[in-house]
Amino acid sequence: MDPEELPVYEIEYLNYQVIPEHGWDIDDDDLFEKAARADLDEKDHGTFEIRGTRYILDGAEDADQKWPFECRAASCAYCTMILVEGEVKMDMDLILTDEEVEERNIYLSCQSIPKSEEVKVVYNAMHHDYLQENVVGVREV
Repeated sequence: MDPEELPVYEIEYLNYQVIPEHGWDIDDDDLFEKAARADLDEKDHGTFEIRGTRYILDGAEDADQKWPFECRAASCAYCTMILVEGEVKMDMDLILTDEEVEERNIYLSCQSIPKSEEVKVVYNAMHHDYLQENVVGVREV
C-alpha cells in the first residue's frame, strides 16, 4: 500500500509535569485549552501526525520528541500516558490492570496505536501520584 493512502492521525500532547507547575488538574475539562494559552514550548505541548499503524511513542520520536520509555516491551510503566480524548488500541500490556486502562485511561505509549482521527494524551504520566504509588517501581512482572 502506498504510504500516502494510509490513514493519518493527529496526536495532541501535553507533558504531565507542567500540570502541577501551572496549578492545573489532570481532570480539568479545559486542560488542553489551558495548555494552548500558556505558550508552552514544543517539548511540553504540541501536535504531531502518525500515518498508519505506528505506535504513539514512535510517532513522538518521528517528530523529534524525547518522551520517556524504558523497555518498549509493555512490562514497565515509564512510557505511560493518560488518554484524555480519542481512541487508541494497546497491542500488549503486562503491567497495567484492566481498571487502570478502562477507568483511569492509562495506556503505554510504546504499545498504543491511534484509532480515532484526533487523540489527546498526557505523556510522562509516570510522575502522576497514582502511578508513582501503585505502578512505577512497585510491580514486578
